[in-house]
Amino acid sequence: MSSGPSLKIRALDCLARREHSRLELEKKLAPYARTHDELSSVLDSLEQIGLLSAERMVEQVVHVRRSKFGSRRIVHELQQKGIDEDLIAAALPGLKETELKTARAVWQKKFGTAPASAKERAKQIRFLMGRGFSTEIIMQVLYAWDEECD
Repeated sequence: MSSGPSLKIRALDCLARREHSRLELEKKLAPYARTHDELSSVLDSLEQIGLLSAERMVEQVVHVRRSKFGSRRIVHELQQKGIDEDLIAAALPGLKETELKTARAVWQKKFGTAPASAKERAKQIRFLMGRGFSTEIIMQVLYAWDEECD
């Protein structure tokens, strides 16, 4: 018998802190499992009773990240967490709805003024791209500012 908490207790401890995807939990618990079957069994039982939920994981990531990041970055994060493409696709329309508003808010907080030079414009574009906003959204943010100032 192994010393320390059981796999189920360890899983519940992780889930009590925040939502996890099945892949994340599998990676965290693998060192403590005697066999892969044991680990799969614990994760299956947690999914069956609703304690491990990919849908809740998507909701949580979207809720936390949408005020700072674009849809590309959020989609990438969900993919890295092993979330099913169908669930990601279902979350995309909601993200796209507010993406321009989010990009404007992020840009305003970081820069607040239109770029004075090509170098500054490139810096602002790189920043927004790094935050996961599409080129189309970035151009709308920067050109809308330019038009307001003219």
